Amino acid sequence: MIQGTKVRLRALAKDDLHCFVRWINDPETRRFMNVRYPLSMTEEEGWWENFIHNRSNHIFAIETKDGAYIGNIGLHAIVPEDRKAEMGVLIGDKRYWGQGYGTDAIRSLVMWAFDYLNLNRISLRVFAYNKRAIRAYEKAGFQREGAMRQARYTDGQHHDEIIMGVLRDEFPGFRGDGDL
Repeated sequence: MIQGTKVRLRALAKDDLHCFVRWINDPETRRFMNVRYPLSMTEEEGWWENFIHNRSNHIFAIETKDGAYIGNIGLHAIVPEDRKAEMGVLIGDKRYWGQGYGTDAIRSLVMWAFDYLNLNRISLRVFAYNKRAIRAYEKAGFQREGAMRQARYTDGQHHDEIIMGVLRDEFPGFRGDGDL
């Protein structure tokens, strides 16, 4: 278990899938994800079977300190030789949006990845209209590195997909210069 200030990150369990399916099937939540269409429980169970046999991803459930399961966070496309990975995060329970839970989960996972996995770089992609997520990433030390212009078409418009990243030696707190 990875402890943050507001959250703890624990192993994802098969029992968590029903919440994840509910979150993905909420159009407001899905709009911020790289998922276009609702998923069935059968599809999610198929994903689960692949997940438990694939150790190249590290995905955790995000819980509040009082044990409420509110989302998922993970590292994907891990390349140990290059010491890099991509990160994805979802606070699926909208009651916890905008309260710092995502930022704390991000900081906690990044610290763990730099320390435990000995990574040097973590990157992510976020849609330009997801201002709340961009603020959370920036608070956690991520910097904008570029954009894929007009990469997402939604709500009748094209939107940029922002590329962000953080390096081990610039991560606040990793060298003892921050407050995690």
